[in-house]
Amino acid sequence: MTPLHLVNARLIDPEGLAEGIGEILIDDGRIAGVGGATPKAARVIDCGGLCLAPGIVDAGVKVGEPGERHKESFRSAGLAAAAGGVTTIVARPDTAQPIDSPETLEFVTRRAAEASPVRIRHMAALTRGREGREMTELGFLMDAGAVAFTDGDRVVADTRVLARAMTYARGLGALVVGHPQDPGLSAGAAATAGKFASLKGLPSVSPMAERMGLERDLALVEMTGVRYHADQITTALALPALARAKAAGLDVTAGTSIHHLALNEFDVGDYRTFFKVKPPLRSEDDRVATVEAVASGLIDIVCSMHTPQDEESKRLPFEEAAAGAVGLQTLLPAALRLVHAGALDLPRLFRALSLNPARRFGLPGGTLAPGAPADLVLFDPDAPFVLDRFTLLSKSKNTPFDGARMQGRVRATLVGGRIVHGEP
Repeated sequence: MTPLHLVNARLIDPEGLAEGIGEILIDDGRIAGVGGATPKAARVIDCGGLCLAPGIVDAGVKVGEPGERHKESFRSAGLAAAAGGVTTIVARPDTAQPIDSPETLEFVTRRAAEASPVRIRHMAALTRGREGREMTELGFLMDAGAVAFTDGDRVVADTRVLARAMTYARGLGALVVGHPQDPGLSAGAAATAGKFASLKGLPSVSPMAERMGLERDLALVEMTGVRYHADQITTALALPALARAKAAGLDVTAGTSIHHLALNEFDVGDYRTFFKVKPPLRSEDDRVATVEAVASGLIDIVCSMHTPQDEESKRLPFEEAAAGAVGLQTLLPAALRLVHAGALDLPRLFRALSLNPARRFGLPGGTLAPGAPADLVLFDPDAPFVLDRFTLLSKSKNTPFDGARMQGRVRATLVGGRIVHGEP
């Protein structure tokens, strides 16, 4: 592989929380240095002052294989990810056939490696069939490559089953990913409880359901000592419990989705089903509190929660429409809204997009340090465009940002030192 020397780049360093003009030398798929003389055999690329940051590690992506390949394949997800500056996908196990056995995990791992231009790692189901009754073979699944265990948005309602699974995971050093919602209160909800939901006549759920679910999970974390990650914290009510858990020294982290950082309940407008996500969009006060929690580091990870749905499942009355939105290609420009609004700076944003998810899921990357994989994204943070959902590379086009004015274009994405999208 020809060495690359990327010069005149605005380096975004999430580890040192710094940025400035610099250069990066790439050799044999890894970052060989952040300065120095150009080797004779190297290809020199002038980045023209554009931003160069660690590639995004998107923790919480749904791919339709196996069972729903018409919604998203490993190939289409990988192409969308590369176009969005995502160099590593951490895929969810909530497929039509759940990833709950070593055989299924080995199959999807092989398919992903064959089809995707970016790295794909998988979480496995915590219980068989994601039914919340019997835990999966956690040890065998770890041996097969599972990076974490979760039942996704199917909350394990039986606390005894969850406690047993957490205890076993603790013995293996495995990471358990929870979806903090009280399953009874949140069942069938399409909106967040409040005046807006009442005026629209939508079935709703109180933000308290998130706090109740998180408090239950954190109590079990305290009891078992397991490594735990809350996939989506979206309400102000849940933040104090998260802060207390971290202050108490529990091995706890939390994430949130870009849709809950960039949108609020009023965006639903006239029952626009592309804005139906799970959990539902929150109040503006909740959105602001969540953004502040990301800026302070209380919420560690920002992800797309990419959930492809076909046209038929979205062209239904709001209550009946499937929840979820695609986000691999829109994660970065939507997140840059927070930077342009002054809520975050670029190093802190990439701490949440790249460094923290890589560390939490035990993956290489997320850093510009010498020796790290050369997984990088070169982007223009100010380039304006109007999003046309039909230009997205995902098979499904269910984005809430269709027709939105956005800023931030990916110019090139590198995985292991190879350019997989664009041309710097």
